[in-house]
Amino acid sequence: MLGSKTLIFKKQKRKRKNGKSKKSKKIYVSKKEEKITKSHQITPKQEVEEEDDEGFSLKASAQSDSYGVQPLGNLYFNPSYHNSRNTGLGNLQTLTDELVLDILGLLEGTHLGILSNVSKGFYIFCNHEPLWRNLVLETCKGGFFFKGSWKSTFVSAYKQPSIPVLSSGLKVRDFYSDYLFQSWLCANLEMKPEWLEKDNIVRRRGISVDEFVMNFEEPNKPVLLEGCLESWPALEKWNRDYLAEECGDVKFSVGPVEMKLEDYFSYSDQAREEKPLYLFDPKFAEKVPQLGKDYDVPMYFNEDLFSVLGNERPDYRWIIIGPAGSGSSFHIDPNSTSAWNAVIKGSKKWVLFPPDVVPPGVHPSPDGAEVASPVSIIEWFMNFYNATKNWKKRPIECVCKAGEVIFVPNGWWHLVINLEDSIAITQNFVSRRNLLNVLEFLKKPNACTLVSGTSDRVNLHDKFKNAIEAYLPGTIDELTLKDEEKKAQQKKPSFWESVTDSKAGAFKFSF
Repeated sequence: MLGSKTLIFKKQKRKRKNGKSKKSKKIYVSKKEEKITKSHQITPKQEVEEEDDEGFSLKASAQSDSYGVQPLGNLYFNPSYHNSRNTGLGNLQTLTDELVLDILGLLEGTHLGILSNVSKGFYIFCNHEPLWRNLVLETCKGGFFFKGSWKSTFVSAYKQPSIPVLSSGLKVRDFYSDYLFQSWLCANLEMKPEWLEKDNIVRRRGISVDEFVMNFEEPNKPVLLEGCLESWPALEKWNRDYLAEECGDVKFSVGPVEMKLEDYFSYSDQAREEKPLYLFDPKFAEKVPQLGKDYDVPMYFNEDLFSVLGNERPDYRWIIIGPAGSGSSFHIDPNSTSAWNAVIKGSKKWVLFPPDVVPPGVHPSPDGAEVASPVSIIEWFMNFYNATKNWKKRPIECVCKAGEVIFVPNGWWHLVINLEDSIAITQNFVSRRNLLNVLEFLKKPNACTLVSGTSDRVNLHDKFKNAIEAYLPGTIDELTLKDEEKKAQQKKPSFWESVTDSKAGAFKFSF
């Protein structure tokens, strides 16, 4: 949500260097909480001057909100001070927008369509696209063919002419809502240049496996590796035409549904929403074996100890496909594993925080079972990104491009957003460096609720430990001993601490 900030949405004209002008849409954030009167209105000159600090640019393809929703700040410029949201909702106007939508989310499609005819307020709320998206995803598990909007898709899938599908040209005057406006705003905002310019990750090319282990995997530090995908056939072959032809009618996991690639590409071309669906399939190589042959695990990640479990291992590799704006909000990879992510087509913006730093706006539960975070990735950048500029432990950031691989150490928080249509491969792995962490994670009392990608969550710890001891006898004991020695070394006082009298604060001499 927007919090205490008020968005003011206005059209303005800006002069080009050649003297011509063009229309552009800008959004500005007011830092004052008091009501804005006419004397407080921002002039076009002030708007241009404040653009670098407070302005957000819209995508070239952005169109005005389909139903005329405006941010609440614009209400203060309305002489009548009339908000058709409140009159349209009647006694329900005291409810928050989120609560109204939660209630409407309990209705079926036909009832939503009927209710949308009751008033202007209900017309806006009942046509909120995420409501229809949820209906499609709940009822079309076998896939769908996107029809430009989620409501049209639902009606088309179930051939329900009783649900009114009104033209997007029908707009409601004087409807103000920050919550509804932000959904449209986040879907149409360009990434600000300042969100992309920071690149403070360590980059390496041509290092040895020993160098990687010593400098990055052992100390648990991220690194971006260049030049290690050059032998991958996927780097040359994997485009839309090749994948659609190779995969044919095979369906892949897209959120809670299964879709053919051809249908997913059709959706992603039309998607203009806050959180585009992400194709994220863990069984792609089993479904289409050729895809598994088109890439090799980079040599830095060849040790894969979960492989001792055979077919009982948790999910560990995924093909990832998504349009610009899709991605993953802040999370820690499952089962305390480390990961690598290789971009085959497109580019991705990464933001990573070390295990002891929780990202701003992210609130994990004490047991780690749940994570509360902003609704969308763009919302996090809008409201929380700048907060990290003055932190002592600032995030690691980079843009990972086609042909590059990023190493994500275990326990690190990370957010990823696609900057363009992207295709990638990612794998989670267990090596000797993080084996003890994984075993400790699997031993947690609530591990059965946290472990992902396996049919036997309850017994996974014992199965994995026994398999390691059978295939690599003595390894766990050896690693445990080294870990204890390392911890003891860290606790060992330095020379100066050993010769200081802790009570008097002076040196002590022993003969």
